[in-house]
Amino acid sequence: MKIPFQSDALGKLILRLTLGSLMLFHGISKGMNPVRTVESMSGRLAAAELPTYLAYGVFAGEILAPVLIILGIYSRIGGLMVVINMIFAVLLVHAAQLLTLTKTGGWALELQGFYLLTGLALCFLGSGKLAIRPD
Repeated sequence: MKIPFQSDALGKLILRLTLGSLMLFHGISKGMNPVRTVESMSGRLAAAELPTYLAYGVFAGEILAPVLIILGIYSRIGGLMVVINMIFAVLLVHAAQLLTLTKTGGWALELQGFYLLTGLALCFLGSGKLAIRPD
């Protein structure tokens, strides 16, 4: 049964605005102190024996990608950037919490899981019609 107000385009817009705006808050926070952000991420990358220049990727994943997603410009690529960003975040920062629950019974990484999976959904769904560059 089709609901009268059903709209794939509006649903995709809501998904884009939710993922993009919530992730952008994290990016703005990191962008306000970029030296601390890069130093912190470089240390984690070095400890994992990965190239430290990858630390700059946090800005791509948390500032550039959300802007692309919100505007609907290369939304699938923006979604993929968020997915990659969240994989690094989980593995480098939150690995110890991967199989843990909070005091209230929720998954300790539900926010990270939300970002990762909504970014993945956006990769598959695309921007929808309500975008600057629909894909």
